[in-house]
Amino acid sequence: MPGTRITLDEAVELTRTGDIWLFRGHTPADRAIQLTTNSPVNHVGMSVVLGDLPPLMWHAELGRSLPDLWAGTHQRGVQLHDLRKAVVVWGRRYGQRAWLRQLWEPVTPAMEDAVLRTIARLDGTPFPSTARLAGRWLHGRLPRLRRDAPAAELETAYCAEVVAITYEEMGLLPGGRRRPHWYDAGRFWSGDDLRLVGDARLGGEIAVEIPPS
Repeated sequence: MPGTRITLDEAVELTRTGDIWLFRGHTPADRAIQLTTNSPVNHVGMSVVLGDLPPLMWHAELGRSLPDLWAGTHQRGVQLHDLRKAVVVWGRRYGQRAWLRQLWEPVTPAMEDAVLRTIARLDGTPFPSTARLAGRWLHGRLPRLRRDAPAAELETAYCAEVVAITYEEMGLLPGGRRRPHWYDAGRFWSGDDLRLVGDARLGGEIAVEIPPS
């Protein structure tokens, strides 16, 4: 459905586990990320929709305006939020535009279990400083000289890294081919050639209209 615009309520009803959320802002920090990574977006998150729970957003951010639903506290870094509330915060407070990309691949119970294991491992991992974020991103583009620390041992993690690790655990991205910090938010934009495993693929960007306050 590329080029389509839907309301946030429609997007929340439509989204399923593994769908990608992309955000574009206009602050100096947002523009710096976009220019550094040559990307039209600066933030990425992933939908988690399980059972009777409301749709959730799995991502990493500096803010702590919403309670982390895994830990039950307000914290910075890797977080699990109520999806609708998270998109509203990114739209109203941070001044971001939002897009949804649907995952065109059935999510099995084994994949859902992998998502929960990843959340249990990574939730609460601190967000890196700006300098460390840039360093990790650049390091991800260097040839492998030694074995990198596994995801469970990460000292910090940023948004695209969290989504990439989760996709690897779900079997949607090939594990071991790329470091998780090779990814940035723009890798999940349709203009990039993100190759998923098998027949899995992501649909085009659907613009999501965030209601005014």
